[in-house]
Amino acid sequence: MASIKDVAAEAGVSVATVSRVLNDHPSVSEDARTRVLAAVGTLGYRPNAVARSLRTDQTRTLGLVISDVMNPYFTELARSVEEEARALGYSVIIGNADERPDLQDHHVRTLLDRRIDGLLVSPTDGGSPLILDAARAGTPMVFVDRWIPGVDVPVVRADGRAAVRDLVAHLHGLGHRRLAIIAGPAATTTGSERVEAFRAAMAEYGLPLPDVYTGQGDFQAESGRRVTEGFLDLPEPPEVVFAADNLMALGALDAVRARGLRVPQDLALAAFDDIPWFVHTDPPITAIAQPTGELGRAAVRALVDRIEGRPPQSVTLAARLVARRSCGEPAPGEPHAPAGFPASGEPSPVTNRSQT
Repeated sequence: MASIKDVAAEAGVSVATVSRVLNDHPSVSEDARTRVLAAVGTLGYRPNAVARSLRTDQTRTLGLVISDVMNPYFTELARSVEEEARALGYSVIIGNADERPDLQDHHVRTLLDRRIDGLLVSPTDGGSPLILDAARAGTPMVFVDRWIPGVDVPVVRADGRAAVRDLVAHLHGLGHRRLAIIAGPAATTTGSERVEAFRAAMAEYGLPLPDVYTGQGDFQAESGRRVTEGFLDLPEPPEVVFAADNLMALGALDAVRARGLRVPQDLALAAFDDIPWFVHTDPPITAIAQPTGELGRAAVRALVDRIEGRPPQSVTLAARLVARRSCGEPAPGEPHAPAGFPASGEPSPVTNRSQT
């Protein structure tokens, strides 16, 4: 493997000049820079990233701690983070918290010990002392998707409240009146925000939400299955179940099918966090979609701004309703489709109404 001395000899310059070229130092002539870069290409020289980090106090590495790598939403988020980071000259190390605060803190501690330049976190709860201490110590950090209230860290997220209202309006327009929700963990900002938005929308449309129609889940499929089984055992089951994330929706679907029931004839189903395979279920699932790719890219840009001395900005994007057929929407070509809600995989125009 070629060394920096080999590059210097090939280019006919000093080792110090090679170092200045590799670190993009301005005090190098264009002739010397051209010869050094040509020698690097000829010899296939690769700088020692560890040694360079000791000199510059930078590793060009970001840490990403996501809540659940098995959740397709977070898989897509991680992919967009990695792509944007690579485009900006950074690598990414990913830790999967698996919705466990202890595992989240393990990954955060490990990443900080590896001297990453900055940290992206989707917190599993709102009280991690390690994350709070890291933020107070000035660690470059950005919260993505979820956040910890009261912590002075930029937040990149989607606001789903308007889309949840649009969903309730959609279900009301279809004639549904008994709506239930599988809520996410109250300790997470997304869990509490979605159930509060659902309650507010139900009240706006004069729809009751009895306690038995609010089930507590944990953003995992098994909790969706368990809560839905409880709904189905009620003397008067709900007409619609709204799962506050895609994995709980999958569990709800399993529970319905395990009893030989059908969606939407026996129980309608809607979900937060649209994912690609929702269009392939029978029927395709009505869902609220987040701009996942843009969230990941915006989070990286905010973190790099913080690392490189520019003022980072929090970013809030809008989620949107995608009306399909799992709530009793007519198939394409059938009459009496509710106004503003095409029965297709395309976003409903109504999603824009509450955001103007």
